[in-house]
Amino acid sequence: MKILLVGSGGREHALGLGLQADPECTELHVAPGNPGIAEFATCHPLVVSDNQAIVDLAIQLDVDLVVVGPEVPLVNGVADLLRAAGIAVFGPSKAAAQLEGSKNFAKEVMADAGVPTARSFTCTTQSEIEKALDAFGAPYVVKDDGLAAGKGVVVTRDRQEALEHALACKRVVIEEFLDGPEVSLFGISDGKTVLAMQPAQDFKRAHDNDSGPNTGGMGAYSPLPWAPTAIIEDTHKKVLAPMIAEMAARGTPFVGLLYAGLALTDHGTRVIEFNARFGDPETQVLIPLLKTPLATLLYKAATRNLEGVKLEWKNDSAVTVVLAAKGYPASPQSGDLIGDFPLVENTVIFHAGTARNEKGLVSSGGRVLTVTGTGSDLTEARDRAYRAISHISLDGSFYRTDIALNASVAEKGN
Repeated sequence: MKILLVGSGGREHALGLGLQADPECTELHVAPGNPGIAEFATCHPLVVSDNQAIVDLAIQLDVDLVVVGPEVPLVNGVADLLRAAGIAVFGPSKAAAQLEGSKNFAKEVMADAGVPTARSFTCTTQSEIEKALDAFGAPYVVKDDGLAAGKGVVVTRDRQEALEHALACKRVVIEEFLDGPEVSLFGISDGKTVLAMQPAQDFKRAHDNDSGPNTGGMGAYSPLPWAPTAIIEDTHKKVLAPMIAEMAARGTPFVGLLYAGLALTDHGTRVIEFNARFGDPETQVLIPLLKTPLATLLYKAATRNLEGVKLEWKNDSAVTVVLAAKGYPASPQSGDLIGDFPLVENTVIFHAGTARNEKGLVSSGGRVLTVTGTGSDLTEARDRAYRAISHISLDGSFYRTDIALNASVAEKGN
């Protein structure tokens, strides 16, 4: 099977490793890729927002499957163009990808599907915004209705900050704050059947103890020893399956990865958001733990053939820690040399914001590398990840030191 993977980040590095590990994958092409992916796949220069370029490359390479990593080409409809060209694609249509492309659309689908979520108002004027802020009170949750590259959500007790963010959006969703631990749970869907993956938890704030600004994610871990034992089955029954059924009933079946961001509240599980693709950095802990061959799995989803498939997992734990560039997330510094780093047993270093030039390997984005450690429990996985990341030198870079710390302590206490 010849596969084209679209994207260039740590998520794509993890997916690429998973795809090429499947014996069914005979050729792996990645566009545009990064220096880490280039070590095991053929990379092609490409702008991921250029849908026609993606289709042209897939046709030129005569691939059997396209896996789309980032959200922008999906929301822009690249999956429709690929399917029209007769190419199997793991990724939702433009209509189905609106579950990520529009927060308001996702709320409407959840209401029709009976999926529990936060109460909300969708606003376009200042008077509507102020009424919504006052209706819910602090902490304020303000979400840009559209895509915002991970910078569209503000959660704050400062009403003025909430108001300013809301006014900067063309259309904004303001909702009640959901109190409780947050969990990411992915569903792999062929449009009618959906398979729930095991849950992960990521860390959005830039600094230890959940301080600092929101980011695209500073680390993650899986499994979650503290989570309810039935979380996978309950989420499948109450969230994933109803959403897939509702999208199919609307004539816009969802084929691809449905990412559910959940809050485990005192009143039960509530959906915070949906994404239409693999999440980053959760993918970097889930793929190393998945035993089911990835290329075969995604091809079956893309060709509407998941019925009867079961996901198998290793009996291990994984922890991933993000090495971020100086100034991240507001104004990350790029172009700095990344020093050589030794390989540590049972760890993988995923490239995210890296490039090669005459100096060698340099930073090219806010989240530069993601270091994943695996082990028999979270403590062992943490130790390996942190030992590996401590050997990486990049001027001004930083990382959180508390990824999965509380969970590993609780796990030992059990």
